[in-house]
Amino acid sequence: MFDIDLANDILTLAMDKGADFAEIFAEHNTKNSISLINGRVEKASGGIDHGMGLRLFKGERVIYIYTNDTDRENLLKMTRDAAAGCGEKCGEAVRIINADKCETPHKVIISPEKADKKPTVQKLKLADEAARRYSPLVTQTSVGCTDSVQRVFIANSEGLCKTDERTRTRVSVYAVASSDTEKQTGYFGPGALCGTEFFDSFDPEAVGTEAARSAVTMLKADNCPGGVMPVIIGNGFGGVIFHEACGHGLEAAAVSKNASVFANKMQCRIASPLITAIDDGTITNQWGSIYIDDEGEYGRKNVLIENGILKGYMVDRYNGARMGIGATGSSRRQSYRFVPTSRMTNTYIAAGESTPEEIISATEHGLYAKYMGGGSVNPATGEFNFAVNEAYIVRGGKICEPVRGATLIGKGAEVLMDIDMVGSDLKLAEGMCGASSGSIPVCVGQPTLRVKTITVGGR
Repeated sequence: MFDIDLANDILTLAMDKGADFAEIFAEHNTKNSISLINGRVEKASGGIDHGMGLRLFKGERVIYIYTNDTDRENLLKMTRDAAAGCGEKCGEAVRIINADKCETPHKVIISPEKADKKPTVQKLKLADEAARRYSPLVTQTSVGCTDSVQRVFIANSEGLCKTDERTRTRVSVYAVASSDTEKQTGYFGPGALCGTEFFDSFDPEAVGTEAARSAVTMLKADNCPGGVMPVIIGNGFGGVIFHEACGHGLEAAAVSKNASVFANKMQCRIASPLITAIDDGTITNQWGSIYIDDEGEYGRKNVLIENGILKGYMVDRYNGARMGIGATGSSRRQSYRFVPTSRMTNTYIAAGESTPEEIISATEHGLYAKYMGGGSVNPATGEFNFAVNEAYIVRGGKICEPVRGATLIGKGAEVLMDIDMVGSDLKLAEGMCGASSGSIPVCVGQPTLRVKTITVGGR
């Protein structure tokens, strides 16, 4: 994928010009997408993203430059330009002999690059038909599929040289339910770190029906009452609150700057004893998994919180050096255009001992947040405001009428301490996470759990 002799020349030149550390990240990414609107193929597109980024360290300074022109002379000129800011120093890179091809456990059976797209379109149409068939209130549907095959080459001045291939496939289903006065949307977006064989286990009718059911349910719901109350948060995508309000605060990018409420809290209690939280990039074929990160470190299972005690952070090379700790296989980026930094993979709260039924029956009055939506978070304070896409009133230990317009307002650190019941029904859900190094695939997750008091905003 990338010439070893050229990589050696680039790294040696960078070190000779004064860099303390030099790293190459080259990428060739093939992408395809298909979208249907109301059952008809609206768009089918494909493309290739190709280029290289060069990162240099000089003390705590970082110099990053990238290009999609990978001609030898251009890359050497780019290296000289980038290293010009490093100052004089005579260094020597460790010479790379061969690139190690990473034999990933995330096996691909059918590469999207070779697959016939007609069966995929048929599956998408089945999801669309199921959504529209659910109710006459469903007035619009949007169903799509994206896939990518990303091949990367990573080499640095310490002699590391690895290649990796990452194949991902994902489906998105939107259903819009309408009345005379308003509209509500239901959504489902399953995906995996695998090829077109993803569709062998994909149930289009179940996914389409669930998206439509959520939209129609919320269309008929009354407005949510506001106040401070117990909140039961459903499994799966409910984990987005931990991801946003707490997970980002456990990334070294924030911790190293003391811009996190969890900085300098190692071995301190930061959560309820019921909470164990994990970031695990090794789960086979999971959407957010990696085999190597974007610095060439192997992905791993990182225990962040154990029984309420802070045990670790997610650490990349640069911020780890600032903190005096090693990298944890947590450095990620969207593409060669972005500088890598510490990011999440599959981040979840581990299963507890209560059943979901026990949690609900133990709640006299409160809110059940079945599906979470988007929100805003201040990483420095952990303050958050999240929309709830589908919610219900809990009364007398039972889930009752649906309500809409609910928001959850609070601080991540306080919510962690206020979790008083954790279910046994752990589930992961697929999503995309945006931050300084771009948009990357991640999973969020948790079992059903209860926060004993949280502010609920309503209408």
